[in-house]
Amino acid sequence: MVSTAGPDRPDPSPGTRRPEGGLRNASWDQIRDLFALDRDCTHLNTGTVGAMPHEVLEVNDRVTREWTGGLMNVYPPAMYTEHRANIGRAFGVDQDEMVICHNATEGVARVIHGLDLGDGDEVVTTSHECYSVLSNFNLVRNRHGLTIRTVTPPSGPDVRAEEIVELFERQITPRTKVLAFAAITLFTGTMMPVRELCELAHRHGLITVIDGALLPGMLDCDLRAYGADFISCSGSKFQCGPLGTGLLYVRNKVHPEYNPLPLPTFWPVISTWYPMIGSPPPRTTTSVESYNMGDYLQSAGSANIAKGAALARACELWDEIGRDRIELRVRELAEYARSRLVEHFGWESLYSPSSDPRLRSPLIAFNPFRAREDAWNIKKFITFVDRLESEHRIWIRWTEFDVPGSPHQHYAARLCTHLFNGHDEIDRAVGTMAALAREIS
Repeated sequence: MVSTAGPDRPDPSPGTRRPEGGLRNASWDQIRDLFALDRDCTHLNTGTVGAMPHEVLEVNDRVTREWTGGLMNVYPPAMYTEHRANIGRAFGVDQDEMVICHNATEGVARVIHGLDLGDGDEVVTTSHECYSVLSNFNLVRNRHGLTIRTVTPPSGPDVRAEEIVELFERQITPRTKVLAFAAITLFTGTMMPVRELCELAHRHGLITVIDGALLPGMLDCDLRAYGADFISCSGSKFQCGPLGTGLLYVRNKVHPEYNPLPLPTFWPVISTWYPMIGSPPPRTTTSVESYNMGDYLQSAGSANIAKGAALARACELWDEIGRDRIELRVRELAEYARSRLVEHFGWESLYSPSSDPRLRSPLIAFNPFRAREDAWNIKKFITFVDRLESEHRIWIRWTEFDVPGSPHQHYAARLCTHLFNGHDEIDRAVGTMAALAREIS
């Protein structure tokens, strides 16, 4: 197994030196210095990609050099056995349920194409899912005759969790086999009521597929406790690992307190570990696995050993800082940013749920322009985001999504807060956005 540290490792750069007292007690300004971020850059787009710590970059570079041009056996390290066990513990699951993959898109695709679905089966999902989710379900529909029932979630500051659960429940029919949704939607930043939706799926005997791209690194979450069957996550967003890394949780044991349903039939596509002759043993019905599904999925030939090691180091850093501490920081910054946005643009500008604390996340979508009809003027949003980056070095993004009852697709500006942000830069950024929006309006 590739180590992320070694006795021959060079002296740490300034961004890798440990503050006295350790990271758990470090100030947020000291933690900001761990990241490869310029001080004059305001990064408010972690929902697209995070900022890697210096240590993560160094591990990626060192391990790449160790494995370049060598004559070592690349296949055992490609299983990431130790890394998967350590990362799994941080998220409340076991090594046999954890896979290090290339990104959340690959993870969710392997899940969707590994499900035992066919003609007449139905999936209930939303129009606010990532393109990777909707495109893969559409592929299965075209190939196997699957039926997709798509709902449009409500948006705006006053949405309640109960509305979302009821919306899903109304779409379930006797043919429904899968409930698929994002834990946090990338377009409006809605923190979906994950546990409640999984319990809804349990009551109807449904498989649950969750796009959890934004979960790791943001929340101190227990993946098993959600009660889902599959959760596909990004390693390069809030977890701040290298681009091209992801985590995939596959339920491989039955813990009735979290999910009482039998394990679903699942075909581990893209696997060199799946038996070449015969079949695996039947899936377990208890809390003891009958085989290691994580190994089946992890074994896919050679892998980027350096990126796996670097992602593991990013996860270790989070554990050292404290995932509970990070979540509190991220949420507090989000509430501060939300208050500043409301101050400048008004409560009615928000597309993100805000009244119901169960639905609030650090991704906040809003309309910065005065005229309501500007919400479907894509040119203004492109100009707004581009000028923030080119003229002010403020990085956010625009999103597009359906709104119930509207004949137009709506656009929004979306900012995200993460542990390396601060109150002063949020003040400056939102103030700059307000001035720019007035100019463009």
